Amino acid sequence: MSVDPNTLSDAEKTEHIRKTILEEGRALRRRHPWLERHQNLIGATIMAISLLGMISSGALYVMELIPWWICVPVTAIFASLIHELEHDLIHLMYFKNRPWANDLMLALGWLARASTISPFVRRKLHLHHHKFSGTESDLEERGITNGERWGVRRLLMTGDNMLAVLLRPFTMQRAVRDYIRSQKPASQGDARKMSLQQLLAYAPLGNLYYLLFHSWVLAHLVLFAAQLSGAPISLSEGMATGLAALDTFAVVYMLPSFLRTFCLHFISSNMHYYGDVEPRNVMQQCQVLNPWWLMPMQLFCFNFGSTHAIHHFAVREPFYIRQWTAPAAHRVMRKMGVRFNDYGTFLRGNRFSRDTSSRQQDGSELAV
Repeated sequence: MSVDPNTLSDAEKTEHIRKTILEEGRALRRRHPWLERHQNLIGATIMAISLLGMISSGALYVMELIPWWICVPVTAIFASLIHELEHDLIHLMYFKNRPWANDLMLALGWLARASTISPFVRRKLHLHHHKFSGTESDLEERGITNGERWGVRRLLMTGDNMLAVLLRPFTMQRAVRDYIRSQKPASQGDARKMSLQQLLAYAPLGNLYYLLFHSWVLAHLVLFAAQLSGAPISLSEGMATGLAALDTFAVVYMLPSFLRTFCLHFISSNMHYYGDVEPRNVMQQCQVLNPWWLMPMQLFCFNFGSTHAIHHFAVREPFYIRQWTAPAAHRVMRKMGVRFNDYGTFLRGNRFSRDTSSRQQDGSELAV
């Protein structure tokens, strides 16, 4: 039976989209029963292949069998698969009845992508994101620059989670306070524990990663500046050896992490809306962002811009199922009025309203 979207509320449109997507997934599983029967095995296999792929790519570079410009993107692609797995694991799509296996996969995924916050901290942030996407308490999206005006500062923050905090400390303090307040802690002690958890969200792996990454960038900036000034710096044998080791680590681990993070955060922060959305209104939470010119970025975040909006309507579908059912999902989403490729979001600081004269005060910082 045909459904007229003009007669439906946003809640009814959301439900219609959700039912259509889930039915498409059920039909797919009826055609391929192994998808449901072996879901845990599929997740574990993707994790194993991705980890082996990252390790093999790095090993081939160290053995001088591939150049850096092959190692970096190949490793980033494997890391993007692990990110999608982490997202599914947060929603307990694999090993729901074996928490130790779920936690082990989360831990392995964090080791492979130390530039991210702890997945055990992220789980609560992400589940909150689904309830309050685009509002002031949506700490997960605010953390990756959603809602900021575009400029040099946002560009720097997009690929570097630590700079995203250091370059806007007051904004992030407000976001953390709003998030904690929305959790309705039972006591001041609970609120302090939650605040401490956010303060230590990158510890220990993320803090070590950014210490090494920023040290590496700074070292090369200093050497480059000295070379330009006509007074090149001569390194001691120990320092030269240490920097060479850091160069290798950058190629096999840090640069792939930066590339994957930049591409994912650029697309995610611009496909989600912020600041003037109705709480829990999925129709206003995000758009489908899949123009041809973003395909290079989509490659390093597993087509996130095209399929993540599907997840907001049908939360419990694994990422590879969303890829499979995307054509049908896009048809019903477009019919119901979900936005596709709303480029104006780049000029509106990700506001949902196309009336740019009615800016929200929070997050409307001028571009630097």
